Amino acid sequence: MRMFGTLLLAAWTLLLLYVSVRAATVPAIVRRVPRPLLAAFAAALWASFAAGRLFRGDSGGSAAALLELVGMHALAVFFILAVPLLAVDLVTGFGLLMRRRAASLRGWALAAGLAMAGIAFVQGTRPPGVSTHEVRLADLPPALDGTTIVALSDFHLGSLLDGEWLAARVAQVEALRPDIVVLLGDLLEGHGAPPRALARGLAGFRAPLGVFAVTGNHEYYGGRGEAVRFLEEAGVRVLRDRWVELRPGLVLAGVDDLTSRRRRAVAGDFVGAALAGRPPGATVLLSHSPLELERAAAAGAGLVLSGHTHGGQIWPFGYLVRLSYPQLAGRYEVGGATVIVGRGTGTWGPRMRLWQRGEIVRVVLRAA
Repeated sequence: MRMFGTLLLAAWTLLLLYVSVRAATVPAIVRRVPRPLLAAFAAALWASFAAGRLFRGDSGGSAAALLELVGMHALAVFFILAVPLLAVDLVTGFGLLMRRRAASLRGWALAAGLAMAGIAFVQGTRPPGVSTHEVRLADLPPALDGTTIVALSDFHLGSLLDGEWLAARVAQVEALRPDIVVLLGDLLEGHGAPPRALARGLAGFRAPLGVFAVTGNHEYYGGRGEAVRFLEEAGVRVLRDRWVELRPGLVLAGVDDLTSRRRRAVAGDFVGAALAGRPPGATVLLSHSPLELERAAAAGAGLVLSGHTHGGQIWPFGYLVRLSYPQLAGRYEVGGATVIVGRGTGTWGPRMRLWQRGEIVRVVLRAA
């Protein structure tokens, strides 16, 4: 986490410098805003982000949380602003070509970036959409044809998304009348003890065959054991490298977050352990991170449900995420297994999304 925080602060510093320096060359800004004032504004933004990261979860309390909230949204806005600015710089050779027009083109780039940031704010605050998939499983008994799973992931409940937001998601899921509800990790932001009110909110999820969850990387940040106890107190069954038979012929398995294990250099066949010794029938595997998918398919999982990627959350960041997670969002076929990666029901960091809003995944199982 320290390394991640350092990289995040470095990225923020570079983005802030790049956008500020380019903005200072735009004629409309130069005429109206003195450069010392622009520099002071940039310095204040940088300091708010740094202070929020430094004191998060510590004695800073609500003041630190507010600073981090402002800083994370500023980071997202400046990232979006940097995209069209960089496009203009590439076209104009960073101002060496088209000298007379380069500065005005940067002004149009800033306007386009601000428009995209506005769209991202709107998309980030909209309720998540519901995507429906029908998946045929070779070993599913005909009596279980039509069994419906509703999958949610990446709530990041905490200072930004609270009990009111969670209650709306419970109502949204209830309207879908699922047989099984699965929560695919990163349900908690992971900084400090989760409020008890959130446990009552999670307890609102109900389904005839049960409510199940797996851990995500953010559950590790706050202490995996504490997060698991919190979920179990809410009536959620956490599948940690194990399986349960929901009905004869239908097995649900779950694996602890593979990304966290990879970062901590913990080796082992965790997918194989989660699927070992299960009875015959169709198998659905829950894995927060879409990793080791070929291994899951080879071990007999007919369907894998994942999250973690947020679909990139803010375009074009998804192109970088895809380097580590080729299955970024949507439906894939891997080694004979169907893999569905949700875009995330909530948001991480800023409550912004560009271009797609959050997602709840509804899966209808069909017998072959």
